[in-house]
Amino acid sequence: MSKLSHQLKALINSPAARPYTVPAPRNIESAYKKIQQQALSKNLSVTSWLALSTATTITINSPESLAVLFQQASISQSPSESVATAEFMREVGLKCISFNGIPRTINCLNAFKASLPKSIRDQLSRTPTRAPTVDNIQEICSRGQKLWDSIYHPFEKKLYNKLADSHPDLPVHILNNNYGALLSDPARDISAGANVGRLATSIVAVSCLRAQTGVGPQVTSHIFGLRKAVGDGTWVNDVESEEGAKWLASDEGNTWILESVDGIVETISEGEGSNFAPGKISKI
Repeated sequence: MSKLSHQLKALINSPAARPYTVPAPRNIESAYKKIQQQALSKNLSVTSWLALSTATTITINSPESLAVLFQQASISQSPSESVATAEFMREVGLKCISFNGIPRTINCLNAFKASLPKSIRDQLSRTPTRAPTVDNIQEICSRGQKLWDSIYHPFEKKLYNKLADSHPDLPVHILNNNYGALLSDPARDISAGANVGRLATSIVAVSCLRAQTGVGPQVTSHIFGLRKAVGDGTWVNDVESEEGAKWLASDEGNTWILESVDGIVETISEGEGSNFAPGKISKI
């Protein structure tokens, strides 16, 4: 195989192309701690603020910050609780693929595992749970349909048809490969920490999309999707309390999610905004 020229390597790694991940700023721990304290003041579970913070950090492509987040979340936790926290963060990272694509999840999950203490790394699951088989393919499709209907009701069919009009396989891929195989949780031991849950999955969606910028309609859709999780009762198997779930589905709770995402983006970017789809600043 031929080697890349020095000129081509330089072009690939040009600073203008932003080829590298974003380092953790000095004050990122304070940003996470503020969100954690706000969540505690509203009696929210760890999963809600951790899903928000993890998804936003991965969207902004800052593996170093993800390591700081784990340290903050696992303070005072037992070894088994810390393993569950790491599993939860990995699972959130996986679900981010549906909104951010694969590369940033690869960047962050590789570095995240490497940053963990060996005692935690050694206990992380190595068993895949999403491989499609003849026996489970229908169950995967059914999970996807159930989640799709929950998020988009009463417009689930209208949206499906609109997507199909753009490309006949677009809703097929989204429904089965994203909502079925990835965004819905397969049946497994919830005590292992890997299940994100219906409510937290909507928080992941809102957080990723808000941190991206440029996708306001999708942010709106998933804000409604979060509210519908409470309205239709599909959140009941989540770790969150009923009080916390209802608050998250309120105007105040929605505002807190969006402003918390904005705060993490602002901190990690050091005021430059999202690096996912940055807008142009008009020069006067």
